[in-house]
Amino acid sequence: MTDALLPVMTDTPAQHREAAQRAREAGDELGALAHLIAAEALQTARAHEMHEAHEAREGAARIGTVATGYFMKGDHARAQRWYELALHLDAAQAPAWQNLAAIHAKAERHDLAEGCRERAYALQRVYVEVAGQPARRVLLLCAGRSAGNVPFDLLVPVPQNGRIKYAIDYAAPEEDASLPPFDLVFNAVGDPDIAGPLAERLARFAQACPRPLLNAPARVAATRRDRLPALLSGLADVRCAPCIRIEDANEAAAQVWERAHAAHMALPLLVRPVATHGGEGLVRCDTRAQFDAALAAQSGPYYVSAFHDTRDADGACRKYRMAFVDRVPYPYHLAISPHWMVHYFSAGMEGVRWKLDEEARFLADPAAALGARGAAAIAAIGRRLDLDYAGVDFTVLPDGSIFVFEANATMLVHRERPDGELAHKNAHVQRIGDAFEAMMRARTAAA
Repeated sequence: MTDALLPVMTDTPAQHREAAQRAREAGDELGALAHLIAAEALQTARAHEMHEAHEAREGAARIGTVATGYFMKGDHARAQRWYELALHLDAAQAPAWQNLAAIHAKAERHDLAEGCRERAYALQRVYVEVAGQPARRVLLLCAGRSAGNVPFDLLVPVPQNGRIKYAIDYAAPEEDASLPPFDLVFNAVGDPDIAGPLAERLARFAQACPRPLLNAPARVAATRRDRLPALLSGLADVRCAPCIRIEDANEAAAQVWERAHAAHMALPLLVRPVATHGGEGLVRCDTRAQFDAALAAQSGPYYVSAFHDTRDADGACRKYRMAFVDRVPYPYHLAISPHWMVHYFSAGMEGVRWKLDEEARFLADPAAALGARGAAAIAAIGRRLDLDYAGVDFTVLPDGSIFVFEANATMLVHRERPDGELAHKNAHVQRIGDAFEAMMRARTAAA
């Protein structure tokens, strides 16, 4: 089989039998089993037409299972090799294409990732994860082209829930009527930049949906970076940087500069591509020359926003994150960094006792940490967003007001290692999961 997305396969059954023996001698029983399965599947494929051999397809599925074992362990190099072999034997394995796309995306091989996603979703748009007798079946509206940061495993865990993942961006509207039965819908297309091109498709689905739907598409759209200041306007003690969106990457820098000036922005300015998070592609421009260079580097739509220096009196920058479940705020973390671009993974939190102690105080009593004005402002933001699940990244200004960095429906929340230094966060993470479970229970009972 020849496929532009797969390397040329030169493996032989004999090579895999030899590799199985070496793996067994090295104590790698999973590797030995994988090689023996591969030898058997390749032998069958040589003896029959590859695409017609039922045995070869079964062998390919078994190899895919081995690949998934490595994938779940985080051994992406081995997982990639086995997925590629499985797909040589049977190119109709949608989950194998999907996971291979994730491996390529992680390694920033974006063209290969997109090609694998196209193959996966051309084969299959619905992925069902059900074990035992779940309390409910939840349809997850997803965008196959972007996984986003919605924490499925925390909010809609299996086996308590049956999960039906629906790649709606690849599905034709008529496919909506043939979905498996479900009790509740969670619109997990939470990034407004990803949801934008799907607005009409999502709106039609929402209008025809016979079951309760969490995170209405119109509410998600309102959280786009350039729309957020207007959405939060009028809230007491809430500030947000002005932001404009530039659709055409070829728009002249002088014209963009004038648009920023008209929006009451001045240097320093921040430039970032749309649909990016975690500081990906974010550039701070302190001079006009830096601004022009940042614009010249853009290849698609991007945002320009005002930079606000939020450094505290001790010289540190703080970024708090709270999750909203049914509009109620729950603390998730506090990152304290010496750098203006604050992310938990790069803030140097671990191993620094005073930082972890300050975070622990925030998690235990956010109202005390934020002050009365700040706590009231955060609660008001949750009500104004009007989303069933969302989050906000912010800091507290010297006067006690809140400065919002971003607020949207694709905010990541996850558990930490139970034996690690950040394990103190897990009880608070679980509160978010428990609140979401209570909301789902109430919504399905009321339907």
